[in-house]
Amino acid sequence: MKRYKVFRREILSIILIAFLAISATCQDKSSNKSGEDIKIDKKEKKKKRKKYKLPNIDLNHWSVTTPELNDKGGAMNIEPPEILNYATDERLIPYMYNDSTSGALVFYSYPSDATTANTKYTRSELREQMVPGDNNTNWTFAQGGVMKGKLAMEQVSRASDGKYHKVIIMQIHGRLTNEQRDLIGQKDNNAPPILKIYWQDGKVRVKTKVLKNISVTDEELLHEDAWDDDNGFNFEQEVGFRTFTLEVRVSEGKMVIVLNNAEYKVYEGVSMRRWGIFENYFKAGNYFQSRDEGSFAKVKYYELEVTH
Repeated sequence: MKRYKVFRREILSIILIAFLAISATCQDKSSNKSGEDIKIDKKEKKKKRKKYKLPNIDLNHWSVTTPELNDKGGAMNIEPPEILNYATDERLIPYMYNDSTSGALVFYSYPSDATTANTKYTRSELREQMVPGDNNTNWTFAQGGVMKGKLAMEQVSRASDGKYHKVIIMQIHGRLTNEQRDLIGQKDNNAPPILKIYWQDGKVRVKTKVLKNISVTDEELLHEDAWDDDNGFNFEQEVGFRTFTLEVRVSEGKMVIVLNNAEYKVYEGVSMRRWGIFENYFKAGNYFQSRDEGSFAKVKYYELEVTH
């Protein structure tokens, strides 16, 4: 009997040791499995972070005009710092939003009643503000400036003739100082745009202003009717719906447009020299050039930078 009890204790000890060993092994496996799961989760999170991209655009020195009407019945305009909250601002979300897959800022426009002065077209377009929230501080050609953009046409409707609708994607707009405005008796500070860059049928087209009479006085220069549109210039490359780069370089009496760091268009001469009388500001985005029912355009900007 005594020998039986000893034998029984030995059997129980062996069973207990075996149970503890199995339990430790299971815990070890469970621990290893948990570690592997954590690693997989981290990899998946890392992949997700890589997929989410943001445009390389600092909006601190830009305001935006949209096809939405404001409380006064004009086109909605949002300035810094409010524009920095565009991703959550319900007034801007339909017209200016992130494409987080490609890392672009999308500008959407269509015909609406929200037009601006001296035009029948609508826009979802940025306006440079050298001093945030202030339109009265601008620059001259003598001071110079450079605007660089990386962009693409995402979508655009077609006219009844089958051709795509035109979109202005970059501008340099002239502006009268308060003194110039008062001198010629104009009610606002608007001056003509010296530069319009179009996306037109898959190509980049440039238009500028030329003097009707190069002998006009400085005061006569300030009137819009002293200027005429030139014949325009088409770059040879077809950009289509692919991503491309545009660079606008301005210096005293000279303006240079560069497409994809390969093609150049240089403007200089008496009209460029005499344009120096105006102040200017850059514009970029989607200034849609159609009133056709159901028409629209979406322009994507991946990068946009201005220096002076």
